[in-house]
Amino acid sequence: MANTLKLEIVTPEARIYSEDVDMVTLPGVEGEMGIFPMHIPLMTQVVHGEIIARKGGQEQCLAVGEGFVEITGERVAILTDMAIRADDIDEARAEEARKRAEARLGEKIGEEEMASVQAALMHSLTQLNVKRRQRR
Repeated sequence: MANTLKLEIVTPEARIYSEDVDMVTLPGVEGEMGIFPMHIPLMTQVVHGEIIARKGGQEQCLAVGEGFVEITGERVAILTDMAIRADDIDEARAEEARKRAEARLGEKIGEEEMASVQAALMHSLTQLNVKRRQRR
């Protein structure tokens, strides 16, 4: 019986995370999900939020965007449009991105650009939430 999971998080740009962990908590479309080794196979959507990887009593947190997760008894594979380790989030930069996106939403823009700006806003808000939660 396996006592760890291989957690892999991939974005279009790079593999962000690839380690064996004891447990993973991730934001699913129906709420937060806790995944332990030997979980039943599952494929679902991931939404903007925080992934917590627990390993040896330590937690590593990541801000994550929308995507998909495939879960098996031995592996959690996440494909997402954004994933950033909490320690790597630049809070000032994320705050500036949030302000720019909110200002842009107030302008008259087309539907396609609106979707892009809304995604940028969600990315910055997610990063800010994860970074600020780490300070508590």
